[in-house]
Amino acid sequence: MEIACLDLEGVLIPEIWISFAEKTGISELKLTTRDIPDYDVLMKHRLKLLDEHKLGLNEIQEVIATMKPLEGALEFIGWLKENFQFAILSDTYYEFAAPFMKQFGWPMLLCHKLDVANDGRIVDYKLRQKDPKRQSVKAFHSLNYRVIAAGDSYNDTSMLSEADAGILFHAPENVIKEFPQFPSVHTFEALKQEFIKASVRDLR
Repeated sequence: MEIACLDLEGVLIPEIWISFAEKTGISELKLTTRDIPDYDVLMKHRLKLLDEHKLGLNEIQEVIATMKPLEGALEFIGWLKENFQFAILSDTYYEFAAPFMKQFGWPMLLCHKLDVANDGRIVDYKLRQKDPKRQSVKAFHSLNYRVIAAGDSYNDTSMLSEADAGILFHAPENVIKEFPQFPSVHTFEALKQEFIKASVRDLR
């Protein structure tokens, strides 16, 4: 059996924090794991900015409600579901991702959880585990799944390395240059072809 593991933001949907930064005008919120590989450092920076500007989960969810999947994402997910078991491994939060999971037909989503005060302030975040994407792939291997994974950023590279086949999708040039061992593509059709090549089955 083969399982397809995809990152969410930057692969299937726009980056939530960038969209929120554009809406609020807070340019520092545009930083992602493409810019700051240390996720803990990045999230503490984000929470500090939210606190300074008196913004919380309600305001972020208002922006999320206006967002749509990337063009071609729904069709690609449909193809994946026909040919693979499918899981999304993301460093987002369940409180952010639910509207998109509904559009995607509720695939398996392994991500993190926010600690939210009664007034909507995000006071902390709870990581599911350390290096969760790699650990998820290891867990699938322990269940005798062969894993093909795709992601776009630094925090995806441990997942890609652990997978039987890893693919960079929509990755920035700095990530592509640092990880030349992974094929890099920028369209869903090209990503589909990489999954076909990586599979041990005869897919059409």
